[in-house]
Amino acid sequence: MVLVNGDPHRVVEYQSVKPGKGPAYMQTKLRNLRSGAIFDQRYRSADTVETATLETHELQFLYADGTHYHFMNNETFEMSVLDEDALEGAAQWLTPNLVIQAEIYDGSPIGVTLPKTLDLEVVETEPGVRGDTKTAVTKPAKLENGAVVMVPPFIDVGEKVRVDPSEGVYLERAR
Repeated sequence: MVLVNGDPHRVVEYQSVKPGKGPAYMQTKLRNLRSGAIFDQRYRSADTVETATLETHELQFLYADGTHYHFMNNETFEMSVLDEDALEGAAQWLTPNLVIQAEIYDGSPIGVTLPKTLDLEVVETEPGVRGDTKTAVTKPAKLENGAVVMVPPFIDVGEKVRVDPSEGVYLERAR
């Protein structure tokens, strides 16, 4: 994390460039963690970069009220409210009591990290075909949190499946 004009930024991409003529530089793509804006920034070896200090806390998801998502800090029991932008696409994977990792800057949550896998129940899908277990065919399945993932044809309503929320893909049946 780096500070640019007082705002925390995450380095999305970087590349060291050594042109044929002139000094080497670092070409970066930065995302503003407050506004979500992405821009390119070039740093020479003589430039100084101020790093942003972030704290990480476990937050438990409580509920959503339509526009905001309400969390509780598991250590201090303080309440935090995040909007869709701060969740960066993680909102669709939230279920009550889910524990996430939140990045805190200057007392406010600015980003979240979901668990690597989630076990969710299938609430809607087409019926499976008996014996159809080894084909590469998939079908859409709506999960208890409203997200839709592609699953093998043998998965039925009521079964728990393990998904990767970062990729939004089915991994296996949950045990």
